Amino acid sequence: MEVFWYLPTQGDERYLGTTIGRRPATYPYMQQIAQAVDKLGYGGMLIGTGQKQDTWIVATSLIAVTQRLRFLVAFRPAIMSPSVAVRMAATFDQISNGRIILNVVTGGDTKELAKDGVFLDHDQRYELTDEFLTIWRSLMQGEEVTFSGRHLKVAGAKLQFQPVQKPYPTLYFGGSSDAALQVAAKHIDVYLTWGEPPQQVAEKIAKVRRLAAEQERTVRFGIRMHVIVRETTQKAWDAANELIQYVDDETIAAAYRRFAQSESEGQRRMAKLHNGERNNLEISPNLWAGVGLVRGGAGTALVGDPDKVAARMLEYADLGIDTFVFSGYPHLEEAYRVAELLFPRLPLQTPTVATLDQVATPFNEFLTKTDLLKPQPV
Repeated sequence: MEVFWYLPTQGDERYLGTTIGRRPATYPYMQQIAQAVDKLGYGGMLIGTGQKQDTWIVATSLIAVTQRLRFLVAFRPAIMSPSVAVRMAATFDQISNGRIILNVVTGGDTKELAKDGVFLDHDQRYELTDEFLTIWRSLMQGEEVTFSGRHLKVAGAKLQFQPVQKPYPTLYFGGSSDAALQVAAKHIDVYLTWGEPPQQVAEKIAKVRRLAAEQERTVRFGIRMHVIVRETTQKAWDAANELIQYVDDETIAAAYRRFAQSESEGQRRMAKLHNGERNNLEISPNLWAGVGLVRGGAGTALVGDPDKVAARMLEYADLGIDTFVFSGYPHLEEAYRVAELLFPRLPLQTPTVATLDQVATPFNEFLTKTDLLKPQPV
C-alpha cells in the first residue's frame, strides 16, 4: 500500500464555502507542504491541473528542495503536443532521478477546456487521449513515430534521450465513462477512481480488469479521496462538521445543479452520493460525502479514528486498491496528523522516514507557534 498527498496549488482552506482561514498558494507555503510530505514518508504527491498555477513549473521547482518525494504531475493531452510532453516528462525524470509519475487528465468540462483553446466534445476528447498516449508511449520507448490520426499527427518524431524509469514513468488516469474505461484498459498503468462506496468501486475495478484483459494487459488501481482522522471517532466527525459549518443551503443547491449537469460521468456519480442534501452524508461506514457538497472532483472523505480509517482502507485494498491519494484541510497540518495517527496502522510500501515521536513533536510545536490556525477576517 502507498499513501500519496495533495498539493493545493489553487490555495488551501480551513473551512469550505468561506474565505475564513483561507491561505493563498504562495511558493513558501507549497514548499513547506512538499518538504513535510517528503520527510513524513508519503509515497508521492499529486499536483493537479486546470485553471491554477502551472503544474509542471510548480513540480520542477520542488525537485531541489525534496529528497525522495515522487511527483504525480497532472496534465491534459488536449493542450499539449505528445512529442513535447515526452521531452518534458523525460527531462523531469532525469533531473529528479526518476521521481515523476504522470496523471493523464482528459478533462470533463467543455467551458473550462475552451479557455485553453480546446473545442471537442466528450467522446472526441477521449479519442484524442487515445491517440496521444499511443504516440507518447512509443516515443518514451525509443521508437521513431510517424502517426496520422483523427486529431493528432506526427512525422519522424523521436526522443533523443531516455528517461530514468523504464519503459517510462508510471501513467495514472481517471474517468468513469465507457470511453474513459477503454482508454484506461488500453494505455494506463494505474486506474484512479474517486472515493465511491466499496461496492461501486468493486464494480468499476472488475470492468477495467475485464477490458484490460481484452487488451492482454493488467492494470493497478488507486483511489482519490479526502481523509479526516482524529484520536477518537467523535473528534473526527466533529472536525468533518466544522469543515462545512459555513456552507449554506443556497451554495449547496447551486453546486448540485452544476455537478448534476456535468459532462463528467465521474462528477455526476459524486453528486448522486449526496443528492444536494446535507443530511445522511455518511454514505457508507466512515465514508462521508460532505466535501462534495461544494467541491468539484473528489468529494468524499474517510472519517474516523485511526483504527476505523485503517480498516476502511484495508477493505478497499482487498478490492485491489494499492494507492490512496489523500487530501485534508488544511493540507499542512493534516499531512502531519495522517502520518502520526494512520501510518503506524498501515502496511506501507514506502518506509516512513520519521518515527512517530519525530512526527508528533514538530507537529505539536507547529500548533503552538503558528498563526495559520487562527481564523482570519473575511
